Amino acid sequence: MLDQIFDYLHFHFSIEACIVLLVLIFLEAILSADNAIALAAIAQGLENKDLEGKALNIGLVVAYVLRITLLLTATWVQQFWQFELLGGVYLLWLVFQHFTSEEGDDNQHHGPRFTSLWQVIPVLAFTDLAFSLDSVTTAIAVSNETWLVITGTTIGVVTLRFMAGLFIRWLDEYVYLEDAGYITVALVGLRLLLKVVNDSLVPPQWGMITAIALILAWGFSKRTHSEEIEEQKKTELVEGSRE
Repeated sequence: MLDQIFDYLHFHFSIEACIVLLVLIFLEAILSADNAIALAAIAQGLENKDLEGKALNIGLVVAYVLRITLLLTATWVQQFWQFELLGGVYLLWLVFQHFTSEEGDDNQHHGPRFTSLWQVIPVLAFTDLAFSLDSVTTAIAVSNETWLVITGTTIGVVTLRFMAGLFIRWLDEYVYLEDAGYITVALVGLRLLLKVVNDSLVPPQWGMITAIALILAWGFSKRTHSEEIEEQKKTELVEGSRE
């Protein structure tokens, strides 16, 4: 009889754990769209285009370690508003760098620029960490089980790498996508600052998701002409061969 009760409780615990894990993965995927495009835009700032994938791989490994550290110390971190202030200011600084950079031949901003792999990796890692300051509260609210949150985060980082890889390709194909990505970064930065000033001023999560979806829809609204893409690729190949 006791064995039957144990099996019954174990079954329902497993079902509940699976449901919570699916919710965490879903939230990670939804909330990672703006993060992914920001990381893609940063990685694209490398002068050596062959290193973009490697930069994302190493950068996200470092970011993963920082995320897990943040999750394990979340209760302590949430006691200090200074972390959210630094995260918000850092994200807005990235946005400022982008929109004050020189325009390229396509009349679009492309910045910041990096000359080496080790310049871009810290920027990728700390950008992801700043985004995580906003999402860690949501993850903890869904479940108090540390192993579930860490599992969801692990899958989320893998998903983020895949999405960032797609966005790197799409950034060359859509005119407004890079600007749209940095506008969403500004929204997250402002949200962090509002949490510092007055938590009641922070817009609801559904409002943020809706705003980000509309901004990304604008980002995908105009496609670059295929001829321009081919010409850009040829130019990059010529520059790469000269190096």
